[in-house]
Amino acid sequence: MQTDLDPRNLIGRKAFDRNGTKIGTIDEIYLDDATGVPEWAAIRTGLFSRDAFVPLEPSELLDGALHVPFDRALIKDAPDFGVGRHLSPDQEIQLYHHYGLDTAPPPPLLPDRDFGNLAGTEEEAEA
Repeated sequence: MQTDLDPRNLIGRKAFDRNGTKIGTIDEIYLDDATGVPEWAAIRTGLFSRDAFVPLEPSELLDGALHVPFDRALIKDAPDFGVGRHLSPDQEIQLYHHYGLDTAPPPPLLPDRDFGNLAGTEEEAEA
């Protein structure tokens, strides 16, 4: 997904599943709390139906429409958290699991290693 795209420009665009079947219209965009990057789209799946959350990564914006690499049935079965509210980290994890996306935390930083004595310290220790 383009990270330089203004999320306000996504609202109102059509969304299609992996087979090119129309899912609905984008109602809202949710930004990542830490980075401010657009992370989720809430897509209205029909006139009287609810909004379904879909991840913007690995979705693509092509010819003015959002193309989501998931089947329409999977999208319609996504957990319903309601729109207009903040997604908690737990809710995001549930959504990532629903779509089968990796949610593993980044690997821990390796501890600093001792690569030997600094220049000049050996001589000082022997003196």
